[in-house]
Amino acid sequence: MMSSWLATKAPVRFDELLLPDAVKSTIERTSVQANPPHLLLSGPPGVGKTAAWRLIARQVLGPAWEARTHVLQARDLARTSGAMSKFEEFLRPEGSSSSDTLAGRTSLDAYDATFSGTAATTPAPAGKESTPATHQGRAPVSRLIVIEDADHLGTIRQSYLRRMMESASGSARFMFTTHTPSRVIEALRSRTQHIRLPPPSRKEIEGRLATIVEEEQMEVARGVLGDVSHIANGNLRKAIFVTELLGHRSMLGDRKNLQHLMTATSVKEMQRVLEEALRNRVHDWRWEKKGMKNSRVLKGAMGALDQVMGENNLEPEDVVIHFHRLLTAGRMQLEEHLLTELLVELAKCDVALHKSTQGRIELERFLLNAAEIGQRHAQAKA
Repeated sequence: MMSSWLATKAPVRFDELLLPDAVKSTIERTSVQANPPHLLLSGPPGVGKTAAWRLIARQVLGPAWEARTHVLQARDLARTSGAMSKFEEFLRPEGSSSSDTLAGRTSLDAYDATFSGTAATTPAPAGKESTPATHQGRAPVSRLIVIEDADHLGTIRQSYLRRMMESASGSARFMFTTHTPSRVIEALRSRTQHIRLPPPSRKEIEGRLATIVEEEQMEVARGVLGDVSHIANGNLRKAIFVTELLGHRSMLGDRKNLQHLMTATSVKEMQRVLEEALRNRVHDWRWEKKGMKNSRVLKGAMGALDQVMGENNLEPEDVVIHFHRLLTAGRMQLEEHLLTELLVELAKCDVALHKSTQGRIELERFLLNAAEIGQRHAQAKA
């Protein structure tokens, strides 16, 4: 299976990050310190937070960084049952009753059986390997614990982390990524160095896309990359994803193809999301067997929405556009009163999205309102 451009075209040096020089300099300077701090990387979706922490990890831990970097996606954790126990399991691998913690393990514990076989082939992001200071014969940083989308942790889990950061040995460092740093409690923010990553300009995104398609030797019609940069609206990840999709479908030769792609994306999936909501199945938890375990999985409208947003790299604003097209195209054949109420709620959702940094919450509110409207109309007909 061919690797995505998001992986193969990821930056391998700090100077390749699509960020202002001052921000890149701060990231590099922080990474080469003998005793680097805990970090909080914030910024809107798709600006390079994941790319940045991966480069930092490579610089701080050296070629074997992947064997000693532990990653938890808080957004996924929040969508599963038993979230707190899974959170504790991640931070206390030996069990919640054990005094052993992931952050408290010494540098010797970091060297596992996979250590020698996981050395990176990429160069040191800063141009040369760091020379870590030693303390009592061991490096001060032997592992990194990365919490992505820390906005979704909640105050209880954040407080748990704060206590662990206070009691952990000097061998571990925490890195957090977040869209909204204000949702990270002050006790955590005060223990981290905060680096904010601004979105790249459309011109910068277009330049990066031009470099990629040239490397791939693809013919591109004039204006296509500019159009992709426009719809990406500062989200580099989305821009690369859409360009790759157009390239693999041989659709980069005509500007109209981008519009057709955006119109056709996920019509059936979006219809299923809305139909589930109208049937009052916004949150439908089901048990599914994964390997030897039974796991509780979110289905219903929200489960379908999470899936379609992930598969198509959609932002909340994109979802509103798709819902609007679906409702106004007459595809669902809804009664006029029901359609009117749904469009009013969708308009409210659109307004709320421009004021909120938690788009998924606003979409969830719209689907809950749609469920209420659907139930009310079903009762009226009965």
